[in-house]
Amino acid sequence: MSDPRGLVVVGASAGGVEALRSFVAGLPGKLDAAVCVVLHIPRSGTSALPHILRRAGRHPVVHATDGCQLEAGTVYVAPPNFHVLVADSRLRLSRGPTENGHRPAIDPLFRSAARAWGSGVVGVVLSGSRDDGAFGLATITQHGGFGLVQAPAEALYPSMPAHATELVPHARVMPVGAMGAALAELLDGMSGPAPAAQSGDAQVDAEDAMVAMDDLTAADAGGIPAGFGCPSCHGALFEMPGHHRPPRFRCRVGHAWSAVGLLEEQGEVLEGALWMALRSLEEKAALSRRMADSAWNRGSRTTAERYNEVGRDAEDAGRVIRQLIDQLGSIEDKTPVTGEP
Repeated sequence: MSDPRGLVVVGASAGGVEALRSFVAGLPGKLDAAVCVVLHIPRSGTSALPHILRRAGRHPVVHATDGCQLEAGTVYVAPPNFHVLVADSRLRLSRGPTENGHRPAIDPLFRSAARAWGSGVVGVVLSGSRDDGAFGLATITQHGGFGLVQAPAEALYPSMPAHATELVPHARVMPVGAMGAALAELLDGMSGPAPAAQSGDAQVDAEDAMVAMDDLTAADAGGIPAGFGCPSCHGALFEMPGHHRPPRFRCRVGHAWSAVGLLEEQGEVLEGALWMALRSLEEKAALSRRMADSAWNRGSRTTAERYNEVGRDAEDAGRVIRQLIDQLGSIEDKTPVTGEP
């Protein structure tokens, strides 16, 4: 076992497996750093990512375990349904609240790494949708660490890299194949954890505490009621204090959303509600027709006409709902990959 001189934290989502394979394949042969990887994966089931990455590179790749000691030259992968947090020279697993609908999420790893290792951290953002990792990468650089971002033009899904470069414009943007050499250069000047004497960011401290399941709410952390509902639990959202932009939100129990993630999730929730409304209208129309047929067979023409009218109204409303769903898709297509919300 050897203590790492640096800590490399990596985040990826959609399109990220191929990017991670290239990243691991390009790692320096003598790697004086521990590498921690978060890939957005379903919370149920198992993950084959360690096996995939072992075959791609020459370094050992394992699932992170609670309390495991960081070792130089080892790649640690977040297991399903757990956030991975850095605590000094060890990793901690947490079933804390989801962030942007994910557990594991990238931002908790990045934030905790920044607090624990300071200028000894390199954050890496690879292919993915939405913007998980952007706020965490900003936290890393604010604590003296470094940022590498996959060139958006190369990424299969450019949204995560694009948002990261927008929020952290001084991050180094490059193809994944060039990151190994960049890491070797950055790690050469590191000598272990180098946290700032004081983080100076109460919000980061509070968010990490909520992820670690401490007895703390968004209201306790100074959150301001935002007037929106949490897509995860339907509780009230609070805008978290701080000077970062775009804003970030947490509900009382800690579910976290970026502005971009919340906007897109609201679109998905709205579409789901419209499909439910359409299904109810179609069922109402079908039942009305059946009751009209039954009334007609009993010789009750007036009753049959009333049921037919109810069915026609339901079908007309269903056509309106279909148009709304189609229009919603057009709105989603126009949502920018970057830009202030």
